[in-house]
Amino acid sequence: MFESKEVIIEPAVKASELLNFINEARALGVKKFVCKPVEGVDAEFLQPSESAQDVKGLVLRKRIMDRADLEKIVADAKRGAKAVLVETADWKIIPLENLIAELQSSGCKLYAYASSPSEVRPLLGVLERGVDGVVLRTSSLEEVKQTLEYLKAVSFVRLVPVEVLEVREAGVGERVCVDTSSMLKLGEGLLVGSRSNFLFLVHNESLGSKFTSPRPFRVNAGSVSSYILMPDGRTKYLSELEAGDQVLVVSSKEPPRVATVGRVKIERRPLVLVKAAFGEEVGSVLLQNAETIALVCDDGKVKSVIELKRGDRILASVVEAKGRHFGAAVDEYILEK
Repeated sequence: MFESKEVIIEPAVKASELLNFINEARALGVKKFVCKPVEGVDAEFLQPSESAQDVKGLVLRKRIMDRADLEKIVADAKRGAKAVLVETADWKIIPLENLIAELQSSGCKLYAYASSPSEVRPLLGVLERGVDGVVLRTSSLEEVKQTLEYLKAVSFVRLVPVEVLEVREAGVGERVCVDTSSMLKLGEGLLVGSRSNFLFLVHNESLGSKFTSPRPFRVNAGSVSSYILMPDGRTKYLSELEAGDQVLVVSSKEPPRVATVGRVKIERRPLVLVKAAFGEEVGSVLLQNAETIALVCDDGKVKSVIELKRGDRILASVVEAKGRHFGAAVDEYILEK
């Protein structure tokens, strides 16, 4: 759903601070910069042209003010421009929608300027395809770090509809309640499951019930032995989470985001087993058997586990099965049931 993207940094620092800023950004994982080359630094430096006559193979920098500017960019792409870095005056999304539609088969990459990490998400989600990358103009290494973490998160999550095969009571056991430091929205949750390659989208408690108030910061995530997908693409057991950890918040409507764990509660509760299939792959998850625990259906609606039944279609992340070594995927034979 959300393809891997690229981040380029345009340092907004004094000349005397440039070398140190670039070296620290490289240590975080940045490989490309928009600035003059810095001697002795192993990185790619882009110097976009704003007024070249022969645009073939060049990276261009363009500011969009009106429809004529859009048409000029499309013409440059057809003339062989390698990439275009665009900056919009006011309406960021609509001009980019037009450009994405026009350039998608041209071979010309489209990059958009962002002035903060908060601007990155909508730019990557335009027309679902998004721009090919963002150019973050910043003097803050913390903003660089936040943007890289976000881009890393969106690169490996793909939600698909899976069909429920079975829902049944599963005795009593310890379940993990994850209280985040973020207010989660309708449709958002954590990816949890008994198999590391088959993780269910477990919804937050923003809806509440007849007997409990909404707690939109909370996800009643599942049994202590369940896997949870983390922002770096690794998995952890739910029992390993603790305050200060960061978790990946996922939605079918928006790219993932990162939230910090404020508290983890492990308590003994009645459990329910949900088993589902995606093609030949079958996965399961153990959840608390209560009306406030819910999964997300393929139409975006939320359904409590006590109402879930065979044949329902819910959302999960399903990938090729691989082994896990301390949470990291490795290529080896693995069979989980």
